[in-house]
This record gives sequence, structure tokens and C-alpha cells, in this order.
Amino acid sequence: MLKATLQKEASRRTFLAGTGAIGIVAALAACSGTGSASSSKASGSAGKIDKNGTITAGMSYALGTGFDPMTTTGALTMAANWHTLEGLVELDPVTRNAAAALGKALPKQKDDTTYTVTLRDGAKFHDGSAVTIDDVLFSFQRVLDPANASLYADFLPFLSSDGVTKVDDKTVQFHIDYPFALFAERISVVKIVPKAAVQADPTGYDALPVGTGPYKLVSATANDKLVFQRFDDYNGPRKALAAGMTWNLLSDASARVSAMQSKRVDAIEDVPYLNVDGLSSVVDTKSVQSFGLLFMMFNTSAKPFDDKRVRQAFFYAIDIDKLIKNGMLGNAAAASSYVQKDHPDYVKAKTVYKHNPSKAKKLLKEAGVSGLKITLLTTDTSWVSDVAPLIKEDLDAVGIKTTLDIGQSAGQYKKVDNNQFEVMVAPGDPSVFGNDADLLLRWFYADNVWSQQRYRWTSSTEFKKLQSLLDQGAKQSDRKDQLATWGKIYDLVSDEVPLYPLLHRKLPTAWNGDALQNFKPISMTGLSFLGVAPTA
Repeated sequence: MLKATLQKEASRRTFLAGTGAIGIVAALAACSGTGSASSSKASGSAGKIDKNGTITAGMSYALGTGFDPMTTTGALTMAANWHTLEGLVELDPVTRNAAAALGKALPKQKDDTTYTVTLRDGAKFHDGSAVTIDDVLFSFQRVLDPANASLYADFLPFLSSDGVTKVDDKTVQFHIDYPFALFAERISVVKIVPKAAVQADPTGYDALPVGTGPYKLVSATANDKLVFQRFDDYNGPRKALAAGMTWNLLSDASARVSAMQSKRVDAIEDVPYLNVDGLSSVVDTKSVQSFGLLFMMFNTSAKPFDDKRVRQAFFYAIDIDKLIKNGMLGNAAAASSYVQKDHPDYVKAKTVYKHNPSKAKKLLKEAGVSGLKITLLTTDTSWVSDVAPLIKEDLDAVGIKTTLDIGQSAGQYKKVDNNQFEVMVAPGDPSVFGNDADLLLRWFYADNVWSQQRYRWTSSTEFKKLQSLLDQGAKQSDRKDQLATWGKIYDLVSDEVPLYPLLHRKLPTAWNGDALQNFKPISMTGLSFLGVAPTA
């Protein structure tokens, strides 16, 4: 089992939805969510493929982090890595199903705690070097090494670095500390990198990585674009169907919409809710239900937020249904659990918050709180900025005098990490890493940067109970038992609410069905062009 010190290590890099860090950001398992198509255009399923054509996209997030798969959490870099890097197993961005990638087949289980994976024959990195077992061992060991503080180690609590060994020149063996039913899905978080290239120039690798994926990244220019080329030596299951791709970095929503309306790009992510109907008359659009949440987080080390009654009062004060209807034009679902209702691991939480100003006031009174004044931190993500005034209005109405502090994600999280905040409302989505409840829960609730340095809840009895339940759920193989354990966690966090979702949003995507064949929107921040071809 990973030592406690390893479980406590987490990357300090910001993972935020508003700047390209957490709008991706994460749970890739069995469902992609449901959505409503609002376009009558063709889906792009017919027509000739232009093998020499390129795909052009409008991305909503800035290039704010590097690409190294040991550390990156940026929305843009994660999406780019889907196309350029591979793990032994990959999760399809659309279906969220696990499939063999750099491995010749899915992991072969020898017994309850032993798996083997054989490398795909003839696999090469973009620099022409052959993929070796040493590269595989190096890739896992660097993630699992506590000195590297990789957040991905938290997703592998069943595995230690000495549990990954070489069988022969083509096969790696994993010995895990306890049976874990999601082993194949979970090892997809580790991407295989070339040991020699990473060791020779770690900084250079972070800026322009070498992978084994169907596309290679040839340039990445902040505030401008990413340029990809087809990797002709790729011999895996998801060959590039375009000669290349250009991803224009269009963080300005109006610029992104304009580019899509004029069809200067083939697809855009993060369509502003107000523009969905207008774009639907020109191109295809669809809003897909996601795990992506708008959460409220408290500094539980500061009074009166150490009292759960005060935290609960905030949730009862906010009219989520009005917020979704007026601020998001219906493109979200109010939280009735930690995961969204159509998630395969959904269990309704014991506490479901409905707008109840009287109860909010009563809870504040019971906690001995009156005349409360707060500064509410939010990120400047466009849709978050739209709903922030509605949240302030509701808090003011129950006697919580609220001042809004809206700013870029990196700056807001610096305040949080420096213990300079009271309450924060922000977007988050770790489902890019995996879609199972264990992973999604560990992102926010494991003993890591969120619990230690952000909402500061690790000393509580309830937090220790939560950790025990997380470990219990991870070790259970019976589906019914596992869901029951996760349900207990949902009940606990819905009652304690140190950090908890207000809603789960829908992600609107637009694309030109006449220009792209087989394109599908996804339930995560980003765009996937795996298996997508430009039309002639």
C-alpha cells in the first residue's frame, strides 16, 4: 500500500475550471452523460474523408501549465495530451470506456492482486525511439515517487513503486496491495514517456512533450495556438484521420463564437449559454450533462465556518433552481448528491439542499451568528461571473452581507492557499482523470492539498471517518457493497459540506457537421478529435 506520506502528497499546481485548470479538469468510466441536441444540421457521418485536410478548433482556455503528464492539470494541456500521449490503457473521451492503448490488450489478471500488461508491438515515440519496458517502469515510478509530488499518485492508493516490475522485454507486472476492481481504468492516469528524453531535459519535455499518440505536438504558443501533425509511425488503435490540427486559443467568448459562426474553425468548446440557440441555426450544437460542478468551499479553520450549521445555512440560502434557470438558461442540474443523477455511481444523498431562507436564518441563529459579513471569492469564468450576483443576492437576503471578489483562478487560489479567504464559489471537474466515484471523491476529499491547504478540514473526526470509508470502498469488489459505501460518503459530505456542489453543469459544444466526420461532444472540458476526420 502507498505509505501515508505518499497519499498526502499532491501537486500544488492549480486545477481550476475558469482558467484552463479545472474546466476540465475529471471520472472516466461507463457514461458520457446525456444532453440535448439543439441543431438540425447534419452530423458529419457521411462524405469523403480528406486525408490531407486539417482540423481547426477554438479552445476556451489559456496555455497556463506545461504538458508533462506527471504534473499537468490544465484543461488545454490535458485535452492536447489525449491526442499525443498514451497510457497502457486509455479511457475513450466520449464513451469513457477503458481500452488497450500502448498495451497490446487490457491488463491480464493473474490473481486478485497481480496483473500483467504486454506492450503493443512496434510502438514508437514521436522522436523515433522504440518504447521499452524501462520507459514503462520509469513512467510509473516517477508518478509514485513522493519527491515528485504528483497528484496522480493519489489516484493509485493500491500501488507502490516497487509493485511495478519487469517480466521480460515486452511485459510489465503490477502487484497491488489489495484487490481493486477498477485497476484497468485507473492505470490510464499514467502516460508512458521516454525515459531518456525526460531525464535529458525535463523543462523542455514539459514545454513540448514526446509521446506515442496519433498526433505529435509541433508547437505550443501561449495566447495563440497549438499545432499538431499526424504521427505517421503510429500503429495503435486510434490513427490520426487528419494531416494535422490547429487549436486556436480563444479565451474571449465572443471571438470564439464569431469564429464558429463564420466557420473559420471546425469546432469550439464552452459555447456561452446565450449563444447556443443562435449558433444552432448555423452549425451543430449540443449541451452534454457533466460531472463538472459549481462548488462552495469554506475555510473551516476560521470561525464561524468551523460550525457545520453555518456552512449548511449558506446552501439553504441559495435558490439553485432560480440560479440555473436565470443564470445558466437551464444548462445545469441542482446537486442531489456528490455526483450527478445520471452518473453510474449515483446514490441520492441524505441531505439535499432546497431553497429555504427560514431554515438558513434558523441555523445561523442556532450557531450564535448574527450580522455576518463575508467576502465571497469566485473565479472570472464567464458563466460563474454570470451567477455570482444571484448568489450574493440570496446570501444578502438571509442576513449574510456579501462582497464579491471575482478574479482569475490562479490569483483566487493563491489567496485560498495563503489562508486569505472565508468562502469560495468556483467550478471544478476532475472527471478528465476518471469517472468512477472513488477517483472523483479522492480529488477533493483525500488527504491532499484540498483538505489540508484549502478547506482545512483534516483535523476533524468526520474527515478521518471519510478516509476510512474511502479505503473501504476502494477495497470492495462487490458492486452493491461499494455503492453502499460511497452512499455513506455522499451522506457525510452533504451533511458536513466543507466543500460541496451547488450544481452539475452541462457543457455546450458547437461544430460544423459539414466539415467534420464522426465528431461527438464530450462531458468534459475540451474537445476530442480521436477518430474524427475532415471531410473533402
